[in-house]
Amino acid sequence: MHILVVNDDGPPSPHSSPYVHSLVRELQAHGHTVSVCLPHTQRSWIGKAHIIGQTVKPLYYRPPPPSAPAAGLMHEDDEEGESATITTTTTTTTNNNTNNTNNTNNTPEQKQGQQGKLQQPPRHGTTHARPSTRPGTEEWILVDGTPASCVQIGLYHFFRDRGPVDLVVSGPNYGRNTTAVFALSSGTLGGALEAAVCRHRAVALSYAFFTRNHDTSIIEKASRQSVRVIEALVRDWPDDGSVDLYSVNVPLLEGLEEGKVLFTPMLQNYWGSGSCFTEVDGSVDGEDEDEERIREDEGQVEEDNLDGPGGAGGGGGGGGCRAACHTHKHFKWSPRFADVYKSVDEAPPGNDGWAVKEGHTSVTPLKANFFQAATELHGKELQLGVSRRSTFGVVPKLEEATSAHPAQDHLPVRTQAATQPRVYALIDYDDEYVQPLILSAVKSLLPPESYTLVRPPSSWSKSAPEIRLGDLIPTRDAKVLQIMPYESIDFDYASTHPDTCLVNSYMIRKALIRKHFLSATVDNWVAKHPDSVLKTHVKRSEAFEVDYAEFLDDALVEAFDLRESLERNAAALGCAGSGGDDVAESVAERGDDSTVPTAAAATAGTATTITNTTTAETGEQKDDRIEWWILKPSMSDRGQGIRLFSTMEQLQGIFDEWEPESSDDEDEDDRDHIMTSHLRHFVAQPYIHPPLLLPELGNRKFHIRVYVLCVGSMRVYVYRDMLALFAAKPYRAPGSSGPDPNGPDLDAHLTNTCLQTSAATNNNNNNNTTIAPGNHKDGSTPSASAAAAAADLVLRFGTLPLDPDRSASIVAQICAVTGDLFEAAARAMPVHFQPAPHAFEVYGLDFLPDAQGRPWLLEVNAFPDFRQTGPDLAGVVAGFWKGVVRSAVVPFVVNPPATAAAAATYDGGDDDDGMVLVREVDLGKR
Repeated sequence: MHILVVNDDGPPSPHSSPYVHSLVRELQAHGHTVSVCLPHTQRSWIGKAHIIGQTVKPLYYRPPPPSAPAAGLMHEDDEEGESATITTTTTTTTNNNTNNTNNTNNTPEQKQGQQGKLQQPPRHGTTHARPSTRPGTEEWILVDGTPASCVQIGLYHFFRDRGPVDLVVSGPNYGRNTTAVFALSSGTLGGALEAAVCRHRAVALSYAFFTRNHDTSIIEKASRQSVRVIEALVRDWPDDGSVDLYSVNVPLLEGLEEGKVLFTPMLQNYWGSGSCFTEVDGSVDGEDEDEERIREDEGQVEEDNLDGPGGAGGGGGGGGCRAACHTHKHFKWSPRFADVYKSVDEAPPGNDGWAVKEGHTSVTPLKANFFQAATELHGKELQLGVSRRSTFGVVPKLEEATSAHPAQDHLPVRTQAATQPRVYALIDYDDEYVQPLILSAVKSLLPPESYTLVRPPSSWSKSAPEIRLGDLIPTRDAKVLQIMPYESIDFDYASTHPDTCLVNSYMIRKALIRKHFLSATVDNWVAKHPDSVLKTHVKRSEAFEVDYAEFLDDALVEAFDLRESLERNAAALGCAGSGGDDVAESVAERGDDSTVPTAAAATAGTATTITNTTTAETGEQKDDRIEWWILKPSMSDRGQGIRLFSTMEQLQGIFDEWEPESSDDEDEDDRDHIMTSHLRHFVAQPYIHPPLLLPELGNRKFHIRVYVLCVGSMRVYVYRDMLALFAAKPYRAPGSSGPDPNGPDLDAHLTNTCLQTSAATNNNNNNNTTIAPGNHKDGSTPSASAAAAAADLVLRFGTLPLDPDRSASIVAQICAVTGDLFEAAARAMPVHFQPAPHAFEVYGLDFLPDAQGRPWLLEVNAFPDFRQTGPDLAGVVAGFWKGVVRSAVVPFVVNPPATAAAAATYDGGDDDDGMVLVREVDLGKR
């Protein structure tokens, strides 16, 4: 949850506000996002007030680091009256009397006396006039206003970058707020009431101390107890509007965690006779309130003298004088705590004051109109549930609550589900396009009582993606489903809890997703299984490593097929003599042609979504003999660094282009900018010739995106609803218009929608829609035909104007290739592909169909970019994830079927979801 913390005691101070930092730390330890806005000084007894006509000004408080003790608590090594010296370029604050770090009214003499003094790290934090400029600094807001003002400013003027506030916690108050006399004047209750009238859930939290000699271990227990109570209240908060806020009072006693947590009414009590002010000498003008004296009086729970203070008379005249002159005097606030304690003793048991006196935690439901609410709960015990080290914001509902105290005869707060949720589902794909589709699939296929959705800890981010599942689930035997980015998956926990954990990725799968490993996987499998379909559907790649452009020749020494191809190209272009040794040492990838010998075809390998096709037009004989290649960084994605080349000079020019002259020349805004030393591993792949072209769609080259699911160890599914991703421009064979010093126009050859330079992505709507090819920088509109071409960059493969038999044949070949590919990775490359029984993973496979209708595998992508599908075809992704949940998640959450075959839904029956089971292999992993 995002929790806003306010109070009426001000920032941490051992004399006036000792508890707030301990509570904040405990909330943070439970995974909550905590924002803090406090009065800059003590504001007790002010109720729900705002100061009219005041311009509220903030200060900025920085608590001590996590390695230091919580601010506000006194420790054994603290010196009496220790000064909390604050060193800042704008304000130096010291208060030797109260150790309050918020006094910014130092005299010039005080400031001068501090100059040159060796400053020690402040025990209780520092206050500054301006906010920190260093990202990640923990900083609280202090305002010169009331607790109610803190709520308004915290809700609407600070912390908006952290998302909406889920709960306001006012407190912990330095002292109890039981009974009506305390509650009606309480600034802690006032802050919670302000939050309630702002339509936010609120909890007013108070600590009832019985001695001012605070034991830090007891305060730590109180913080733990408070967080458990808060989470339990949020979990069971009535949704009928019957409760606006709760008033919680926690007794600071050694056995507080063994005490009960009771719903109680608020005792209606009254002050005794006499005044709550004490007269003082009026000659002392502007004397500060003695806060410590009030706290000392409040700590005398067993007060024997219940008489009112003397000298509280009305100042009216005596001696028979009808109009006596007034005597100048001052009045000091001296609340009569004894009246409150006496009223508790005299009242029947069961009220909030009685509960705290007996060592229990009291919880009083209230409406924001001073009415008590949910009176039917009075006397019942609040079930806190299992104590947890952290929470995801929504605390799971448990079948039984464990507590340290004996079971009670009272019924639970609210009737819960009869069975414990079987699975805690941590689902955050970190992609706004995919996340709702996954949640929709889960909701439609899983019984609501079978799982509980939870959220990642508030500390989780892209810069700190690690999540430890063991710290987040309530019990070690609880089932947990984690669907998150790869960096956030807890593989250690999943591997040690294979029966109760399911994650959405295998830990090791580079045999498929890295281009040079994929080529090796296919080579190894085909060598042992020459009849495999991989032999005729995957081209072999030339892999090499280059750190700097000047070492390119050395890197290509063993790329024999590539070197031979470049030599032939040089001869065909009439430049064999000019190339010299450079041509002899050069390496390039051969193109894919139906007439190319099998040995040459073996040079093809994993290509990205880029596909090259040669037009059917008859050009010069010299061009027909040129073999084109595609260069790709082996471990890049989204089409980064892809180039076409046919000569050594072109290849060398590509690497020279990537070699920056100096760091100042690097353009960070260039999405396609790479450095050779950054990527190092490269593959050169033959250019597939000719591709399948469709005149009805402008003779543009396209590749087929296939979504694949691999479950356990292992079952492999292909989703039948495939996509066709088109190039932005009509296809022209590379070199068909003569040599181009800049290389072929990639917009005619790249089918990766991430790299279509003439179809610039419209990021304004964040939906991957594209501007028509030919749009001008000045905003002028392109032709209607160009606009129409851009509108169909991504289409359903099943809707293409293809002969049904050819379309079915392409799908069948894709299924066969996919099955062989995953088995090849699992059996031929077990070190680099390790399917695990406690995991599943989705992949995006790209195939390029040639003119004969043969789909060639280009590459395999883990965590594919589903956004390429676009908003119009989101139903394809939604259908795929529904199949993923049915095939991978449902057997884990619900009673699993007896066999893997029983879990498959590929047979086309009533439960057919488009998932085709293309391979089932028993790898012997259990």
